[in-house]
Amino acid sequence: MTAYIVFERDTTEDQQALDRYAAHADGTFEGHPVTALVDYGPHEVLEGPPIEGVVVLQFPDRESAKKWYFSDAYQKVAQDRFRGATYRAVLVDGVAAQA
Repeated sequence: MTAYIVFERDTTEDQQALDRYAAHADGTFEGHPVTALVDYGPHEVLEGPPIEGVVVLQFPDRESAKKWYFSDAYQKVAQDRFRGATYRAVLVDGVAAQA
């Protein structure tokens, strides 16, 4: 079943660290079946506190999503994301297609 990783950026702490992350994050997708569906496009918070941005990545299944997220390549790059901002990352399954 299709799975998604949703990143929600709450607050920026270090813009230079986020810039380094942004410069290298896409390179971690190589060899992984990932499609970026949302990449910090315009958003409107309908409930809850304000956020700065959202990214939604699509994978064929949970295993593929976790393989990318926990890969050495991504975890190395993610250190700048951790230093740069407060994020929430959620892995969620899609809905099975109905016949």
